[in-house]
Parts: sequence; structure tokens; C-alpha cells
Amino acid sequence: MDERYSGILMHISSLPSEYGIGDLGPHAYKFIDLLAKNNQSFWQILPLNPTEQKYDNSPYHSFATFAGNPLFISPELLYQDGFLKKEETINCFSPQKKDIDFKRIYVLKKNLFDKSYQKFLKLVKYQGEFQEFCQQNLFWLEDYALFQSLKSHFKGKSWSQWPSEIKNRHQATIQKLKKELAPEMDREKFIQFLFFHQWDQLRDYCQKKNIKIIGDLPIYVTYNSMDVWCHPQLFKLDRDKQQIYQAGVPPDYFSKTGQLWGNPVYYWEEHYKEKYAWWIQRIKHYLQMFDLLRIDHFRGLVSYWEVPSKEKTAILGQWVTVPTESFLTHLINRFPHAPFIAEDLGDITEDVRSIIKKWRFPGMRVLIFAFGNNFPRSIHLPHHYEPDCVVYTGTHDNNTIQGWQSEELTQNQKKNITRYLGKKINFAEIHWEFIRIAQASVAFLAITPVQDVLGLGKEARMNNPASPQNNWQWRITPQQILKLEQTEMPKLKDLSIIYNRK
Repeated sequence: MDERYSGILMHISSLPSEYGIGDLGPHAYKFIDLLAKNNQSFWQILPLNPTEQKYDNSPYHSFATFAGNPLFISPELLYQDGFLKKEETINCFSPQKKDIDFKRIYVLKKNLFDKSYQKFLKLVKYQGEFQEFCQQNLFWLEDYALFQSLKSHFKGKSWSQWPSEIKNRHQATIQKLKKELAPEMDREKFIQFLFFHQWDQLRDYCQKKNIKIIGDLPIYVTYNSMDVWCHPQLFKLDRDKQQIYQAGVPPDYFSKTGQLWGNPVYYWEEHYKEKYAWWIQRIKHYLQMFDLLRIDHFRGLVSYWEVPSKEKTAILGQWVTVPTESFLTHLINRFPHAPFIAEDLGDITEDVRSIIKKWRFPGMRVLIFAFGNNFPRSIHLPHHYEPDCVVYTGTHDNNTIQGWQSEELTQNQKKNITRYLGKKINFAEIHWEFIRIAQASVAFLAITPVQDVLGLGKEARMNNPASPQNNWQWRITPQQILKLEQTEMPKLKDLSIIYNRK
């Protein structure tokens, strides 16, 4: 934190590509070049875990916390590595649309993986690397491959509806299934090999260009996941392994009934007994992938809102405390440099703030939250910042700055912004005003969503937590990339230089 840095927030899925969704191919490398050329040192992304259509393709609702999302595997790199013929990639071209057509992309990529796997079986050059990958990731990959193969075999049914001996992981049955499903499991392992092979290459390129990646760790996993199937003792389940409680947040200013997330909550006593082994494996895995790690809903590591699983709203929940000091002590002993960002947005209590301060985790400050009814006392106003924080103009869960100012901004907020900046504001350019004050702040790191650099409106919003559908679909167009290259990123570079950021 002795230095001052600047970076961009854009998920992999939002990159351009010829295959309907952003991926780890040539356009990702071009984006890294663009960051490096314009004095930006950080690229923040969203979780890289596999997604599902039934959960609106949310990266925060994954069935495998250790696995990578196959949708991000680049067909172009598969061709370059000899897994596909050129015509096979051309046949799968998907014209650039405004948003991602996930239904089409799942089918398109599956067909390419089938062809790649058949080619892989005949290629000698990758066999050793594949075996080494399987060995290094044995602690999760074998279970993941079996889980995926069984899910396919049972036509998508939840693991809790599988035959009892499989649901309860009777060892004799599990060993028998591994032999019977070996070809299917090898295919699943191969797909993960492709993802991490491409990811590691991209990571190496980032390091050559001095670009650091900020990853994202969702605090919870889903019930119908390999994590709960393999480690049921770590979650609050009944004797039949059904959920007793679900996670959420209590009623607040934004919702009179609170929010129900549906995720199972952790049985922290068991994590304590196991010396937090699952958490330590998980974070070790993530820190091998990323330079910094944003811990989503950090307050859930201090206390969390627990709601009986049959409730339809979050009203009848209760706060449950976590053995935070014990957990963080184990964590910091294992990872002394603690490269974590604590997502501390929303209604954060003093006990959570004291934990963040004690362990010196950088928190988040978001300018879009700064000018409401608690102005000028809001902690999101730059005059309240301390250097060990990360400032954002907005996040993936908010409207864009231009969408916010045109759809949500009140007259009182406009007045507060004008007073704070001390001049008459052209609200058509307010995104640049916000970028400037973020860059000028004492926060050691300033992150701007790429939508705000471009000044895009509500149509470019990534996620609306109040709406369960049509999220996570936004993609940047080739024309917008051109605008970034020619005008907008050079403007951001100039601000970064003025305010001594890199």
C-alpha cells in the first residue's frame, strides 16, 4: 500500500469474441495490452466458477467452488493447440449480439469440447501435462468429475435425490462408480484441464505486462453442489441431508422482507474441528489463480443471518456468530500476506468494522452510495477515506453511473454532488467527475467498471439483485472497444498520471 494503483472491472464474459461470450482467447490478451498501455495495473473480474441456466447463469451461484467455467475456454486457442480444426471453429462462429445468449452458448461449447476430447485421446504431446494436472488437483478434481458424470447420468437431478448409497457416498459404491464412469469422468477432467491450461497462460501474460488480477470469492456455495455432496458435515443439514437453514439478509431499507439467498449455511463448529481445512484449500486454490482476492459478503465471516429453510421471507431469521478470531488466525498463519479485499457494503455493524480494522483488510468504498441522506457523513465520501481501502465508482450489482443519474438520482443527491464538487455539473459527463474524484482520493486502489469509463447507460448494467432474470449478459462491442482504445482509456491514463497512480 505504499504505492497508488488504478484498474478496471470487467468480467471475462463481457469481453468481445467471435463465439457468443467473452473467453480466455486473443481478446483477453488485447485487453491486457490496453490496460498496460494506459497506466492500469489491476484487472478485476467476477467469480470464474461454472454457471447454470436454472440459476440465471450467476457466477455467484455455482455448483463447484474449485472448478473453472468451461464457457470461458477459447475455441481459437483450442485450434492453436491442435484440439480443433479451423473449420470446426468457423462453423461455431456466433455473431456479436448485444447480450449473451447463454442457451445457445452452452450447446455450442459442449459440441466443441466433444470434438476436442476425441482429438486429445489421439494426441501424445498433452498426455503428460494432463496427468500432472490431475495429480496436482486431486483434492477436488476426482470428486468434481464424478459429480458431473452422475448429474448427467441422473438427468440433472439434485444429488439429494440420487439413490441412497450414492447420495450418502458409500465408499464401495463410489469406487464402483468411478470405474464404470471412467470415460465420462476423464472427459470432465479434460475440460477442466483446458480451462486451467488457458487460464495459466493468460496469468503468465499478465505477469509479463505487470497486470495483477483481482479475483472474487463468493462466501456461500449452493446446496446442489459437489461441495455439499462431498462435505455434508460442514453445513447445517438434517439427518436426511436436507437443508435446515438458508442464508440471506434481514429486512432493511431496501427490502421490507429481507432477502433469501437459498444457500446452505456453514456448520462452523465442524469447520473448527477440522482446523478450517476446506476453507484453507479453497483460498490456497484461489490465490494460485489471483493476485488479490475480494471476499464477497465479508460480514458473513463475523455473523450471518440464518433463516429456517421452509420460510418464504427472511423476516423470521436470526443472527449467528462465527468463530472469526480462530478462523482468521488459521487463515493468516497459512497466508501471512493476506491479499484480501473485504466486501463491507450495506448495513455493517461495529463488530465487523473492528475485525476489518484489526486484521487490516482493505474495505470497499463506492461513490454511487456517497450522496444520499447521510451526506456529508457517508463513509463513501472521499474525505472520510483512509489509504487502506479500494474505491469504486460503482460495482457489478449497481446501475452504471449514467444509468443511475438518468434513472435513480434524486434532486437532493444532485444538489449534494454539486455542493461536494463545488461547481456546476454537466450530468452527461458525471461519470468522468466520479472517476476523477476516485483517482484523486487517498485510497491505495481505484477501480472503475469499464461501463463507467465508456459512460454507458442502464442497458449496460451487469446485475440487478432485485431482478432474478436477465442478468450477467452484458458484453462490450467491438465499437466500444475501439472507443476505449482511441479516447476513453487515454483519458483515464491521464488522470492516473496526474494523481500518481499506476
